[in-house]
Amino acid sequence: MKKNVLLLFAFLLLVQTGCARSVRYSPDEIKDFPPAIQEHIKKGEVVTGMTQPQVRYAWGSPDYVNVLSPSVDGRYREEWIYTRMGVFKTRLIFTDKKLTEIISTEPGITK
Repeated sequence: MKKNVLLLFAFLLLVQTGCARSVRYSPDEIKDFPPAIQEHIKKGEVVTGMTQPQVRYAWGSPDYVNVLSPSVDGRYREEWIYTRMGVFKTRLIFTDKKLTEIISTEPGITK
């Protein structure tokens, strides 16, 4: 039983390591962003208020993009969907090209 648990843990660790996100930018590309945004990008994090290019630098291109109906006040809305390991799904909602909402089933994703 211990051996099976250990093998399962090793497998999950290997899968997680294999899915690590790589750097998608050069320091020169993000130098004009605010320092806090630069740090989030370097850590591979997204936070509300980021622009679409900033999110791309942090996470890369989304798996799917959906244009949503406009907000009540008529602002443009778009949904970016990222999936990992076929289990976890994160939806990023942009309003006028700024991240306004994070909906995720992945542990550790700030909402």
